Amino acid sequence: MAAVSLRLGDLVWGKLGRYPPWPGKIVNPPKDLKKPRGKKCFFVKFFGTEDHAWIKVEQLKPYHAHKEEMIKINKGKRFQQAVDAVEEFLRRAKGKDQTSSHSSADDKNRRNSSEERSRPISGDEKRKLSLSEGKVKKNMGEGKKRVPSGSSERGSKSPLKRAQEQSPRKRGRPPKDEKDLSIPESSTVKGMMAGPMATFKWQPNVSEPVKDADPHFHHFLLSQTEKPAVCYQAITKKLKICEEETGSTSIQAADSTAVNGSVTPTDKKIGFLGLGLMGSGIVSNLLKMGHTVTVWNRTAEKCDLFIQEGARLGRTPAEVVSTCDITFACVSDPKAAKDLVLGPSGVLQGIRPGKCYVDMSTVDADTVTELAQVIVSRGGRFLEAPVSGNQQLSNDGMLVILAAGDRGLYEDCSSCFQAMGKTSFFLGEVGNAAKMMLIVNMVQGSFMATIAEGLTLAQVTGQSQQTLLDILNQGQLASIFLDQKCQNILQGNFKPDFYLKYIQKDLRLAIALGDAVNHPTPMAAAANEVYKRAKALDQSDNDMSAVYRAYIH
Repeated sequence: MAAVSLRLGDLVWGKLGRYPPWPGKIVNPPKDLKKPRGKKCFFVKFFGTEDHAWIKVEQLKPYHAHKEEMIKINKGKRFQQAVDAVEEFLRRAKGKDQTSSHSSADDKNRRNSSEERSRPISGDEKRKLSLSEGKVKKNMGEGKKRVPSGSSERGSKSPLKRAQEQSPRKRGRPPKDEKDLSIPESSTVKGMMAGPMATFKWQPNVSEPVKDADPHFHHFLLSQTEKPAVCYQAITKKLKICEEETGSTSIQAADSTAVNGSVTPTDKKIGFLGLGLMGSGIVSNLLKMGHTVTVWNRTAEKCDLFIQEGARLGRTPAEVVSTCDITFACVSDPKAAKDLVLGPSGVLQGIRPGKCYVDMSTVDADTVTELAQVIVSRGGRFLEAPVSGNQQLSNDGMLVILAAGDRGLYEDCSSCFQAMGKTSFFLGEVGNAAKMMLIVNMVQGSFMATIAEGLTLAQVTGQSQQTLLDILNQGQLASIFLDQKCQNILQGNFKPDFYLKYIQKDLRLAIALGDAVNHPTPMAAAANEVYKRAKALDQSDNDMSAVYRAYIH
């Protein structure tokens, strides 16, 4: 196809890295965002998202010329929402053009009228004018009663209207200040991951990793799914890549893969070790999105359901690792993580050059560093990727994934992370993800203890606990977490969504992390004591919200 000239304001299909083409508009980049060196590129704002990126010109195609082709090969729900957003933008632009055309027509009529008045008048025309002159004067007299004195046609118009008439906008070229208004906010781009794109001929470099394709790449998707009334309500996946001074990068996928849309699964064989509260949801979503998965669990019966869903059964961790390209693991604590790798028939026995191991357990930095060293010593590749969330978020494919270690492996895990999580962050060298995860859970655990403390204080002072929850839900602390945990307490339902024993373990490890760097953690220490009391009251296997019982005994 002959080269097509593109310019600011054009609608395009933009191809970003490994992702399918997505509708967007060429806009002006932020002032502080430098244009990448090398090949010519344009800054594109994608429809249906808050996503921006520098896209090389060879990865851009005109929107209208390829619209039918793209619609045929991409049936994702979010993709259709993005196309609908384009059509809405076009309807809006057409309406503005029609308004501009009407203004131009009015200007033309006024010019014609002026020309009529300036040309010589014939005798017949003079007689017609004299007959109608009386009526005109009468009407003008009536008009004076309605029109304020001193007003005129020009004076009655707003400055904006006058500016539009004096400088009518050219058709097809939206003004620069419309770039942030022309693309309505939407929840997601989950459809970006859907469907084969074989019929759309892009340049060979589409298989390059995102970071190599554009070293200055800034990718922003800052909106949450449906502009929630509370902080975590209906959260969507997001796609975001931010190059920071620390070198950390986050890649956030589109919206809940397990619920809305699909991803293009990797052709690599995936293994998964550990089918607990978190692992079960993760494996389910990997299978739903078409990944080939081999599973193992210490209690073999837990594998049966996934075998029925299409998973393969691994007899030992070593067997899973040896037969799969990438093996994920999600177990309870540092001891379990070490036993899984170093124990009999463990992961290490199946590692050989090129095999990949991703530990998703929440452990301390020393443990994950030790595991990385032994895996790499056998020629394997290692990535830590602990997850933030609970059982429900795991089931919904809405986890937050914190990764560190082998950057290439992180990118190889892209479709897996899109299937299991709403967001993934790459945090640099091994150990960083473990530290960040402990800090996140320290904050969450301390907050949960504070919620329980507030509810019990309300009760003993004669205040309504339900009213306290209603007030909190209308304030700045409003969130799904707050509401669900308070409801658990009010209903006396402590079915585990996040085991109390695990949040206490994370608090203990976070306090140790603070001690290692001589940083005080008094709030976490106080919360940890409350959880220890709850454990002594036999609440270990209940939900973390059962910490409430430590206050009422």
